[in-house]
Amino acid sequence: MQAVAYCRPSVLESAPDGQRLGLETSRGTTPSGVEDHPRFFTGFLTSPQVASAGLLAVADVAAARYYQPQLRASLDPVVTGNGDRLRFESFSGCCGVHARLDVLGPGLDGGEVGHGTTNVDVNNPLREALSRIGADDPLHLRVGPEELTVTTLDGPVVEKKVPLPDRWLRGFAEAQVIAAGFDLRAELPAAEAVRFLRSLPRSGSRGGRSGARWVVPAGRVLRPTTRPVPGAVCLPGPERLAALQRVLRHATALRVYGPAVTGAATEATASAWEVVLPGMRLTLTLSPDASRGFSGEGGVLDALATDEAAEDAELIAVLLAWAPRVDVADLAAASGLTPERVRAALVRLGTSGRVGYDTAEAAYFRRELPYDAGRAERHNPRLRAARALVAAGAVGMDGALATVTAEDGHVHRVRDEAGTLSCSCLWWAKYRGGRGPCSHALAVRMARRGAAAVERGGMRVGGGAR
Repeated sequence: MQAVAYCRPSVLESAPDGQRLGLETSRGTTPSGVEDHPRFFTGFLTSPQVASAGLLAVADVAAARYYQPQLRASLDPVVTGNGDRLRFESFSGCCGVHARLDVLGPGLDGGEVGHGTTNVDVNNPLREALSRIGADDPLHLRVGPEELTVTTLDGPVVEKKVPLPDRWLRGFAEAQVIAAGFDLRAELPAAEAVRFLRSLPRSGSRGGRSGARWVVPAGRVLRPTTRPVPGAVCLPGPERLAALQRVLRHATALRVYGPAVTGAATEATASAWEVVLPGMRLTLTLSPDASRGFSGEGGVLDALATDEAAEDAELIAVLLAWAPRVDVADLAAASGLTPERVRAALVRLGTSGRVGYDTAEAAYFRRELPYDAGRAERHNPRLRAARALVAAGAVGMDGALATVTAEDGHVHRVRDEAGTLSCSCLWWAKYRGGRGPCSHALAVRMARRGAAAVERGGMRVGGGAR
């Protein structure tokens, strides 16, 4: 649990020139350092009703649990100012749905957008007020306190206890790694987008989850398919797209993103569903199954396991700006690293919430979540287990074959086939690498990198060098 303090509750108030929406911020990171209540924007929203619906959709996801829905969730959304846009993000309590509303330049009017990241208060009275915004109501938006000097503010400080679980942090990290492997698979015009999304179930059978479906683009429509044919997109748990219903009447298009699917694919995959709105975008990214939160997907484990990626991440962190797009080629040129090493460093930074990924622009963006850099690494069970195996000398290597002796004495065999490691353990048999490496394969990779580093340092005894 973490104490999140606001100067006052966020509120929607009537004013002579229209409605005024004041979103209160908590402690956050800015280019000038950590501030108690940063201010990111003051001006008008060009499409007030659309923005209100989008913000409510993000808040819906933050308050939802799509797996074990009887358990309540309560997470304040995160807001990031990127200089030309505001991004509002949230995760579901079950960590299987990531929502992001991007309010772009055309959606904002009359003020400069600041830089930084913080939590923003979206309380129940505010939600009720936002739901009543009319199409023609002028809406002034303030993200942050009325005054830059917090001591001049009237009223008591409002403090809430909100959960910031390790699964939430790992979910942010894994979601951006997975999304970076997506491509645009389909784009539907407004009428077809509305028809398709309204045809989806709001809940699974008997109130449960309904499992994964597959759809395939056919011209400008999506048609169901019984199997994952090439070009198909997985819709895992279609009821988890319910939050998009908030904005359907304002939609101008629906874009669908996913990984490449071959005819041999059988497993469900993650996907991203983006509703294009006037001056904005609302994107929901779904994990491969309602029972699978993003936190356990394992896409960041290789980056966490290498000292090289850690050192590169320190360098890239210095070079990162608060621009809306993080250009890999520019970072590679400035750092002297290869683009591949820059991407690995960005993955590493993502594990502490310092970057996200925008599928619409196929680019990373800067953000700063309130986590220390080593938290995800310390609290990742597979990574901890792999480090313990290496420290205990449990890894034996013989060319492409390695053996790992577990604590219980059971010996696991790890085989290297063209750079892909497979293992004889139950984890590998169940997931076949679909949720990242098992702890045994990760330990073998660490041991091999350690041996290679020793050789490069001239410390290999067998070859006569010291």
